[in-house]
Amino acid sequence: MCQRAPYLSGADQRDLRSCHFALTPVLVGTGIWLDPRGCIGKPQSRRRRGASVEADATFYAVAIAAVLIAAVSKGGFGGGAGFAAAPLLALVVEPAQAVGLMLPLLMVMDVTGLRNYWRQWSWTDARRLMTGMVAGVLAGALFFRSVSADGIRLLVGGVALGFVAFHLARTRGWLRPSQAFGSAGWGVFWGAVAGFTSFVSHAGGPPASMYLLRADLDKTRYQATTVITFWWVNLIKFPFYLMLGMFTLQSARVNLILAPVAVLGVLLGIWAHRLVPAVLFFRLTYFLLAVTGSKLVFDALT
Repeated sequence: MCQRAPYLSGADQRDLRSCHFALTPVLVGTGIWLDPRGCIGKPQSRRRRGASVEADATFYAVAIAAVLIAAVSKGGFGGGAGFAAAPLLALVVEPAQAVGLMLPLLMVMDVTGLRNYWRQWSWTDARRLMTGMVAGVLAGALFFRSVSADGIRLLVGGVALGFVAFHLARTRGWLRPSQAFGSAGWGVFWGAVAGFTSFVSHAGGPPASMYLLRADLDKTRYQATTVITFWWVNLIKFPFYLMLGMFTLQSARVNLILAPVAVLGVLLGIWAHRLVPAVLFFRLTYFLLAVTGSKLVFDALT
């Protein structure tokens, strides 16, 4: 909505329209703009996916908890609970901001973990998943650019609740990874699903586990395979996030502040990998995921 300058006559406004390009820089310096119709007003800011983050004490309390959960999971528990970070962050910032903020931190975690699990992975399984992940990331990018903030909130919350249900079904024995999933085609398929869910909410762990768990890998080999595959998927996600405007100067500053937390969390996870029962860690994480997922779905629908 703009207003006519009340102190200008019609003739004066016609003159101003002819020279508005010269006046605009001066007026912009005072926070006022003049458009070609002779209107004045304040600039209307367009809300973008990478809008500024309100980085207050509440934000950092939630962000540190989210980063630690993701980092400990990536460092020692196959990354299976890492997708709780984005839904948790989405409680205090827009969902797209939450996803964008987490990616550089996840990449820091990946590099930290790669060094400790270097060449201990199952390359055959990793290669199949990584091939499918390319298609999944492309599909995720196309989908992500076409939905609203509430649509993303609903999707992130829905994926969170879906994976809580997946975990419950698997632990109760209702769902068992089949040996039939061992073919190359199934590896590419689950890689594509993991690539898509990883793009929209960094939730690629459960689909990848549907393929990897059937292989009966030992704990360290399984962990190393997830480290290399999610290093790859996060690497190919980065340029698409950049094109979608999900990174800002402010988010980069937040990433720098939280990067030490990410490194510390991965090292803590590597230590916990040998000492802490995975069951205890996952129970707490999935409970938190159920609560945050429900809140996101509720907010999206109301």
